[in-house]
Amino acid sequence: MRFQLLGPLSVTDGRDVVVLPPSKPTALLAALLLRPGAVVSADRLRDVVWGEEHPTTAKTALQSCVLRLRRLFAKYGIENQAVVAVAGGYRIDADAETLDLLHFRRLVERSAAADEESELYALRSALALWQGSLLSNVPSDLLHRDEVPRLAEERLRVLERLCDIELEHDRCREALVDLWEVTRVYPAHERFAEQLIVALYRTGRQTEALAEYRRIKGHLRERLGVDPRAELQRLELAILRGEDLGPAGGARGGRGAPGRVVSVPAASPVAPAPAAVPPSPAPLPTPPNRTVPAPAPSAVALAPVTPPAPAPGSWTLPTVPGFTGREQEVSSLVELLTTCDTGVSSERAPFAVLSGAPGIGKTALALHVAHLVSAHFPDGCALVPLTHPDGTPRGAEEAADELRRALPAGPGTGRVLLVLDDVVHPDQVRPLLTAYACGAAIVTSRMGLAALVATHGGTVHRLGALDPEQSQALLTTVLGRERVAAEPGAALPLATACGHHPLALRIAAARLLTRPRLRLADYAGWLRHDPVGRLSLADDPLMSVPQRLDEALKRLPPALAEAHLRLSASPHEPLTAARGAAVLGLPEESAEQVIERLLDAGFLEEDQPGAFWTHDLLRAHARRTAGSPSGHAPALLRPPRHGEFPQRDGTRPAALR
Repeated sequence: MRFQLLGPLSVTDGRDVVVLPPSKPTALLAALLLRPGAVVSADRLRDVVWGEEHPTTAKTALQSCVLRLRRLFAKYGIENQAVVAVAGGYRIDADAETLDLLHFRRLVERSAAADEESELYALRSALALWQGSLLSNVPSDLLHRDEVPRLAEERLRVLERLCDIELEHDRCREALVDLWEVTRVYPAHERFAEQLIVALYRTGRQTEALAEYRRIKGHLRERLGVDPRAELQRLELAILRGEDLGPAGGARGGRGAPGRVVSVPAASPVAPAPAAVPPSPAPLPTPPNRTVPAPAPSAVALAPVTPPAPAPGSWTLPTVPGFTGREQEVSSLVELLTTCDTGVSSERAPFAVLSGAPGIGKTALALHVAHLVSAHFPDGCALVPLTHPDGTPRGAEEAADELRRALPAGPGTGRVLLVLDDVVHPDQVRPLLTAYACGAAIVTSRMGLAALVATHGGTVHRLGALDPEQSQALLTTVLGRERVAAEPGAALPLATACGHHPLALRIAAARLLTRPRLRLADYAGWLRHDPVGRLSLADDPLMSVPQRLDEALKRLPPALAEAHLRLSASPHEPLTAARGAAVLGLPEESAEQVIERLLDAGFLEEDQPGAFWTHDLLRAHARRTAGSPSGHAPALLRPPRHGEFPQRDGTRPAALR
């Protein structure tokens, strides 16, 4: 049997894991295991279990806790790790075979004497022992105050050393997975931020590297009132100059304090360098040396964020933690928004349309790109939802009034970036593009908005499901590399069960994070039995695939919604106009119009002209809805009524207009 401290306190025989219930004996056991082989005084144990103001009966109660702990050991057959009473306190003996904390320290100690390849393997093995939130089931304020930070620091030192080795050997992409995660958990940790910036720059992602520097700089100024340390400032300057950072010098030296990751030429004391982002589609081996002045950003989020609205001058657009994939779209959008002429007004703002199915990641991509290019829009950035919570569209004038109140630069002046989210009709967007023609816009919509593109130009990005590699990368980023690596063959089946759908993947990952004992393979098997119904989080109705798809279906005209349900129930793949006509009981010309409407609304995808298919989650949701008593099943059992679909003479009734 083995005790596990590096996560919830638990006992395992190598196959099954028993997480101990939150109780006083559990707190007592944790205090003893944190000092294995050492005598822990009775006074210390009483403070751990009852707090510094323990009751007068605590001495007797402590003996009772020890007795209960011994009974627990007997229950699980681990009497050989007995709690030993000694003068003044208690002791429990353990070694690397019976306590994961000692196993972790032994691996780290051995790694120091190994070659770098063996060291890397040993450090990875050590980090894999960490299994979730430290001592989350131990009810002791004293341990969480004094011991948990100390243990967390041990892990951070190992992770820092591991990333040093990976960067030294140009394994930047491997390091990025760990660095994205740890910099979000520890946003003020300058060393990890520095490593992340180097890894991004070396992989040709100069824009993101500079955005990461701005993130740590803004965080330090806002929370602590200080600037980044000199090494980070020199690193930013080197990136802005397009310098080759070279190999990571000194990473091998100084085991206790890992060496520098970068070799940046020393310079005279540097004031904070311009925070602008030169346009560079990734990947780019040697980024161009182009900078723009660094005005103070003034970004205002008009998205549903917690009121009150932030004052101008603070960057408050919602962030997208662990954003992965969509590299081609990110590169194209960054280039569009950063290479347009910034000094000359025009009649139309450069803009891009991001369209696709519900939950496919349109808003996430827009916000991610907005953060990357924020330095190019000194007069403000705004996230403007153009749909009310009930799904009804907002008027352009209502959105324009909100923008006038929020942005320091009024319409027609200044350079602003608008993220116009969840647009339903082109008329919501056209007045805003005209009013803010000096800036730029990213438009997200489930509709294709072809009429808007026809009148105002712009680029279009139709988002589909993620590639299998991107899906696995997203799961790894959210769940952590250790957990995914523990089941090397489970991530792909899980991603497949989620249909490689971004919202579904994040919901599945969130559920797994809250259940550290749940295996990925078991969860994927459970999910396959009802992929739509089981992709929900109970504490947030917005984080629900069925809720999102129900809402999308309600936005459609009733006849079009029923057509979707009928076509999704059909086994035909790919769907053609001829097959659609047979399912709907319509002539081919009318069926083609229905299919075009569903395609434009994001309910169908098109690989080749005339050949369409439905995403697996949309198909499963349609079948589930059709079989539900509250769904559209009764209407599916009868022929279409007059006026519900295009008629055989080719006319289009109001229901489909």
